[in-house]
Amino acid sequence: MRNHTAITEFILLGLTNDPQLQILIFIFVLIAYILSVTGNLTIILLTLVDSTLKTAMYYFLRHFSLIEIFFISSCIPRFLYSLSTGDKTITYSACLCQLFLTYLFGITQFFLLAVMSYDRYVAICKPLHYVTIMNHRVCQRLVFCCWITTLLIISPPLILILKLDFCDSNAIDHFGCDANPILKISCSDTWLIEKLLIVCSVLIFIMTLVCVVLSYLYIIRTILRFPSAQQRTKAFSTCSSHMIVISMSYGSCIFIYIKPSAKDEMAINKGVTILTTSISPMLNPFIYTLRNKQVIQAFNDLAQKLYCSQRIRGILK
Repeated sequence: MRNHTAITEFILLGLTNDPQLQILIFIFVLIAYILSVTGNLTIILLTLVDSTLKTAMYYFLRHFSLIEIFFISSCIPRFLYSLSTGDKTITYSACLCQLFLTYLFGITQFFLLAVMSYDRYVAICKPLHYVTIMNHRVCQRLVFCCWITTLLIISPPLILILKLDFCDSNAIDHFGCDANPILKISCSDTWLIEKLLIVCSVLIFIMTLVCVVLSYLYIIRTILRFPSAQQRTKAFSTCSSHMIVISMSYGSCIFIYIKPSAKDEMAINKGVTILTTSISPMLNPFIYTLRNKQVIQAFNDLAQKLYCSQRIRGILK
């Protein structure tokens, strides 16, 4: 009987074998990673220290930024290490750990986006009851439900992946540990896992998308009933950042699963995945800050406080 421990490490083939292209990819991904972490940490800091950013909307945004950092940190540093050193090996345990973390954080993001859509629905459609409905306890429970639901959905296929046998091939055609390329090199029967992954993906996609679409249908209907154009513009502007982030997240997800051909499947998946794991987390903080006057004001206030404190220290010295 074959044992999956026969292989103790995998080889991540990465995106390309061209040395010059690898340098460009390294610089690009490193800059994107630094900007992403810096931007999301800034949002977390602002929502913690500024008293004007204590509503449910910014509570969810803080958790979304935190998940973004966890998500990119679960795969990008290892990829940068591989590009810089040429070491493409990863242990069996580290690979499965990366697989679990990327799925956990990545899928939790979708559920949190759905919760944030509901928050915008309550804020615009039921403004007088917003503080009562979206109180701190409710916000905590909604975030907790996002994590628990994700764990319940991803656990069955991941448990089955743990039982896979890997006989001869240990080369994963990807820059990170992903389910589909891992299944391709397994010598076990992967039919059940493949079907389970499809069911889970569709379930996650449909559950979150239905919440998002219903929320914004009610939001648009309510906004169109506003008497003045100024009110309508202001209401749409409060949702625009969230709508852009949702479009990017679901757009990349749809692109990955709609494949032009089986031959180009893995190459396209790798390209889109590197964009979703580096570009999207980098852009999201800028989308939320540049289109949000409250966040910009909070950032300016924090910068002024830091500048004043540095001047006072300089004078005292």
